Amino acid sequence: MQVKDLTTEEFKTLIRETVLEVLADSLDDPDRGLKLRPEIEQQLLASRDRRAAGQRGMSASDVAARYGMTWQ
Repeated sequence: MQVKDLTTEEFKTLIRETVLEVLADSLDDPDRGLKLRPEIEQQLLASRDRRAAGQRGMSASDVAARYGMTWQ
């Protein structure tokens, strides 16, 4: 069967399925199924808890200064 033989609804379905397939391939998480090291998991949880308590992290300029760079 060729595209010219499809009905409008069949063509729309083909396009919809193609777009969903491309999006799924593009947005797939390459790290899915991998485990975090326990210390990294604890750092992330602590960061989440600090944010939930209203604390902010380091500013971009402080991070840049820590590594000898400047932030504009």
